[in-house]
Formats: sequence, C-alpha cells, structure tokens
Amino acid sequence: MRPIRPGDRGPAVTEIRTVLAGLNLLPPADGAQIDEFDTATERAVRAFQQSRGLSVDGRVGAETWRALEAARWRLGARTLYHAVPEPLTGEDVRSLQERLLEMGYDAGRADAIYGIRTSRAVAQFQREVGLTPDGACGPHTMNALRRLGRKVVGGRPQWLRESDAIRQSGPTLVGRTVVIDPGHGGTDPGVVVPDGTLRWTEADLVHDLASRLEGRLAASGVRVQLTRGPAPGECLPDTDRAQLANALGADVFISLHTDGHLNPDADGVATYHYGTNNGVTSATGERLAGLVQREIVARTGLRNCGTHAKAWDLLRLTRMPAVRVEVGYLTSPTDRARLVDPRFRDRVAEAIVAAVQRMYFPIERDVPTGSIDVSELRAVVAAGTVVD
Repeated sequence: MRPIRPGDRGPAVTEIRTVLAGLNLLPPADGAQIDEFDTATERAVRAFQQSRGLSVDGRVGAETWRALEAARWRLGARTLYHAVPEPLTGEDVRSLQERLLEMGYDAGRADAIYGIRTSRAVAQFQREVGLTPDGACGPHTMNALRRLGRKVVGGRPQWLRESDAIRQSGPTLVGRTVVIDPGHGGTDPGVVVPDGTLRWTEADLVHDLASRLEGRLAASGVRVQLTRGPAPGECLPDTDRAQLANALGADVFISLHTDGHLNPDADGVATYHYGTNNGVTSATGERLAGLVQREIVARTGLRNCGTHAKAWDLLRLTRMPAVRVEVGYLTSPTDRARLVDPRFRDRVAEAIVAAVQRMYFPIERDVPTGSIDVSELRAVVAAGTVVD
C-alpha cells in the first residue's frame, strides 16, 4: 500500500484518527477535520509508532496500518481462541501473552498472534486454576487472570527458558540452519547514493555482504539460506521473509541493511532485536544483537550506535533468534568508503560469524570480543572434529 501521509484526506485517514483518538493520542475531531491528515495527526502517528517499537516517520505504511488495526482491541473485549487458518491478532493477544509470560507460562514470543503455543499456555493455566482447559480466553479465564499475580520470581522466565534451550543444543555450529536476509532488492534498491560516475545501492552491497557471510558460515558447517538472489524481480515483503525462515526451521535469522540520513555526518552501526515498550523481549535475540554489535565495532572501527528493541514484523514474526543489522550509513562519506571496500565487507562477515558462534557458547565459557579466529572454525570442520 502507498503510505498515508500528511496532507492526505479520505476514509482511511478517518479510520486512523478514530483509532488514535481511542488511544488518547488525539482529541476527537469535528466533522470538518475527521478525514484530514493534519499536523496533529502526524504527531499522534509518530507517538504511536514510538510506543509500538516501529520506525518513526509520521506516515502510515503497511506495518503501521497493521499495528493500528491490532490496537483496536483491549484484553477482555472479546473471547480469544486458536482460529485456523487465520489466527486472531491484536493488542489484546499481545497483552495476554505478556501476562502469561510474567506468570511463567510458555506462550512463546509476545507476537500478538493467538497461535497454538498461546492456546496451550492458556489451557495449562486453566487446568491449574480449575477451569475447563479449552485454550480459549473468555470471561471466566479473564477473571482468573485478574485474581492471580506473577508465578515465577528471581529472573525472567522466558530468558531462562530460551537460555536453557541454547545451552542444551551444544556449542557447535555444525548442522545448524541460518537464514541470511539481504534487505530490499527488486523494485526497492534501498538507500541509493551517486558517487561520481558510480551509483551505490544498499540492495547490491548487502547482497554481496550476505554472500560473503554465507560462504564463511557454510565453511563452518552451517546450512545457509538467503531470502533473495542478486537481482529478484520484486521486493519480498518482510512478512514473507519471516515466514520463509520459520518454514525452514532456522536456528538464527540475520537481516542485513545499510542506513541513510540527510545529514552526511550520521554514521555507525546499530543492531536491532525484537522487543516491546513493556520490556518483553526475545532473550536470545537480545543477546545475539549485543554480540553482533560488539564484534562488528571491534573488528571494523565503525561508530557504536548500540542495540535497540523493535517490534518490526521481520523481528516479531520470526520464531528464532533474529537480528537486523544496519552496517553503517551509505550516506556518510566515511562509512561509504569502508562499505564499498570488499576487504571491509569480509571483516563484517567474520564479525557476524564470530557472534553467532559465541551465542552458542555457555555464558560462563564466553570469550573476549574479537578473539575468535573464524578460519579456525573452518579448520575444525575440515578436520572432521567438533569443538566440545
């Protein structure tokens, strides 16, 4: 869909304003204003995007539209159940998932989708409080949820659950599946910067980086799948990229991008993982983001712009540790000079391989940043042995 932006008018704007008013982000408008995307509406959209962990641009694209649709629902306003093939989605589902996670039930990621894992967590809760375990959240289940407090203390339950799963899987990379997602592609080149007679595009650079990362991971015994080739006919939506990773049963998902800004002095690397404004996060995704960020900074010298929680579809819908890496600003002359150097892209690829390997080391056996020699991982595989 074409983004709805300031200056637009029509029924879609009316819907947007109605939802924002219901969230107390916008005062109710009179008939003359209700279909106008004015300055107040833009401010409200930006506030909504910030609160939901979305990209803050003041426009309503497909992702923001889906978030607004989901925001219509409040927990308790309707009965929730596992519907097939189109599951129920909404802020009420996310609130329920977060509540279950706080109480120690394994509802999976708080992705606002009422899937089978959420249904099973509800059924377990219902059994323990003496209700019929039908996996649906209706009035009786809501009353029971309101009466009870947290069940698990002394640490985040989801963090403990995900950390234990990583520990149980062992430290080796051999046999794991990693999906690498070169951003954009097809009709969407991403950031484009003319440079004399040359024209640098984000889509081309990140695909080259993805290919280098693919080769190093494969040499370390990893099964690797890219979400696109070098010249796809069209740009694959983020929801489809996440669905591909889920269908492949990937162990790790890594999305590669470069950033851009009107200010050429903006530079540096940032890494994103799934998280919400309520503090719910993908624990292993958060750890992987930190490792990727530190390894890239140490091995390349890019400015450290930190790690950040976001609720983008790409991170929310993937069921494995997932990160999006913005590897420098293509609009920065300093970063661009590095990004167009193949040797620099080699160092970035090796940094990411080292970060993925460190994620599978037990925390007590982690190694200093920048100390893993990726060539040694390849040598272990070539020798037919596995690091214990």
